[in-house]
Amino acid sequence: MRTCWVLDHPAHVRLLAEFLRNGTTADLIVACDRPEVRSLLDQGDGRLPRRQTLWVSRPVGEKRHRKALHRLRSVQRFVKAASRDGQGSIERIVGVGAALEMLATKPRWWRRSTVRERWYITDTEVNHTAHSIARKATTDVVVPTHWRTDLDGGFLESFEGRIHRLDGLHGHVHLVPHRRPSAVSSPPRVLVRRLQGGGVHDDDELVAIPADALDGLMTTAADENEYEGDPWALDRELAAHDGVITQSVTLASEAVLLGTPTLLVSRAERGFLDRLQREGAPLFRWKGPTDEVGWSSIQAQFLAGLHLTDALEPAEWPGAKEQLGQWLK
Repeated sequence: MRTCWVLDHPAHVRLLAEFLRNGTTADLIVACDRPEVRSLLDQGDGRLPRRQTLWVSRPVGEKRHRKALHRLRSVQRFVKAASRDGQGSIERIVGVGAALEMLATKPRWWRRSTVRERWYITDTEVNHTAHSIARKATTDVVVPTHWRTDLDGGFLESFEGRIHRLDGLHGHVHLVPHRRPSAVSSPPRVLVRRLQGGGVHDDDELVAIPADALDGLMTTAADENEYEGDPWALDRELAAHDGVITQSVTLASEAVLLGTPTLLVSRAERGFLDRLQREGAPLFRWKGPTDEVGWSSIQAQFLAGLHLTDALEPAEWPGAKEQLGQWLK
C-alpha cells in the first residue's frame, strides 16, 4: 500500500523509521521544517530511506492559522501530484500527532481522494487542537492503553472511527535497551535538555530548571534545536550518562525506559508518565514552585537515585513494536 508518512517531530522520525524502511520506494514523506527533523533526515543514511519529501512549516506563533492553511494546501497538491506520477495512488497516510495531513487528504463531496486510510497516532492527551481536527478527518486512531480520557477533552469518546490500543510507550517501539555505565562517574555525568517552547500545548507546561540544578554535575547540553551530536545516537547518549535533567516529557520517557535516572522539570500531565511511575521507573518529577514537594527534596531524591539503579528491577518490555507493525503491515 503506497503510504505518505508525516514526520512532525524528531521523536516521530525515530518512531516511524523502521516502518518507512519496510515500505515501498514509492512512499512519500511530509516533514516538518524543524532543525532536529532536518538533521535526522540529512543524516539518515542506513536508518531512513530517501523518499520524495515535502517540507512544511510548523503552525505555531502569531501567523499559525496562515501557516496551517498553507501547509494543508501544500499537502493536497503534493499527494495529488504523486498520484499522477505513474507509481500508483496514495492510499494511506500515517502521522504522529499531525492532524492537518489527515484533513488535507480526507475526501469531500466536492473533492475526491485516493487516501482511504488516515492513521493518527498519539500519546499526548492534552493536544486538544490536533485531536479536534483528527476526530473529523481520521479513519484510525492509535492510543496507548494508559491513555487518560480525563485529559483528552472528550476526544476518544466522540471519535467514530477505529480505535487501536497500543500496549506500551512510543519508546517501546523504536528503542533498544543499551548497556548502562557500571559505576557512577565523579562528578556524575548528566545530560540536560531545555525546550524553547512555543508549541500548541507546551507553553503552559514549561517550568524553568532551577539555577542550582546542575551544581556539582558534569553536564552535556542537548537543548532543543541546539544539540551538536549525532541525532540518531541520542538514545545511546541517554544510556551512557548517569542521569538526565529535562523539560521534555518525551526525552524523559525515553531515558527512563533505558534505565537512566531522570529528573523531569515540567507541569505536564501524561498517561505515560503515570505508567512509568507505577512500574517503578527511575523518574523524578518537579512541577515548579507550586508543587507540593519542594525543589530541594526532589533534587536530593534524584541525586540519590543516580547511585541506586543497580537495585531497580526493569519492567517487562511490552510488544508495542509488533503490535503497531501488525496494524500497519
